[in-house]
Amino acid sequence: MGGMEGHPTRLRRLTRAVVYAVAVAVPLAVLAFLVRTKFDPLADLDQRVSVAATDLTRSHDELLSLAQAWELISQPWVMYAVVGVPLCLLAWFRFHLRTRAMWALATMATGWLVAVALKLLVQRARPAIEDPFAVHHGYSFPSGHAANNAIVVTVVLLLLRPVLGVTARRVLLAVGVLWVLVTCVDRLLMGAHYLSDVTAGVLLGCGLVVASYAGYVGWSPPSTPATSKESSDDVPHPVG
Repeated sequence: MGGMEGHPTRLRRLTRAVVYAVAVAVPLAVLAFLVRTKFDPLADLDQRVSVAATDLTRSHDELLSLAQAWELISQPWVMYAVVGVPLCLLAWFRFHLRTRAMWALATMATGWLVAVALKLLVQRARPAIEDPFAVHHGYSFPSGHAANNAIVVTVVLLLLRPVLGVTARRVLLAVGVLWVLVTCVDRLLMGAHYLSDVTAGVLLGCGLVVASYAGYVGWSPPSTPATSKESSDDVPHPVG
């Protein structure tokens, strides 16, 4: 009887995840196609924004210093090593949210790989600016900084949701949104990416995590009767 009840639940999770994934994949694919085919209106907008942003950075030494510093602290590997993985370990060992932690780690790894694969698929060159501030290697679309920062921030928001009170959730959401926005602006100021690159990065990062979470909610790994109470829907007493 339990198996009969479980099948519709799994089907609903899968359907929900597919719907979210399609809702993200379609606009992302359209944007990638426009970039790949060098669609004139989009290319012109990207170029104008890039020139305006880098001109602003070039005319303010303090802004350049801040942008360079933010470029370092928002590197994908820094976000995963300093924020993503440690908070997964905290959720696992301190709050006993093992299934959520497993979901978070798997989602972050998948997101990083998808972002890399999309770069290789589109193969967009980096912005060409006069007197560049730094040398940025690799392809431009989507922005790795934007995508991976969006992935980590969205994962953390969902990972810690059960142990946070309403006020703490709102504060964390505000900080996370601000962090991602500043990272996107930083990529433009540094001349590392176009506007469409960071837009795609945020869309990919947030959308992939939300689609993954939609498929995860209600899931629990095979367990013995003694541990069967633990599931992705466990909600410990909130703090904060």
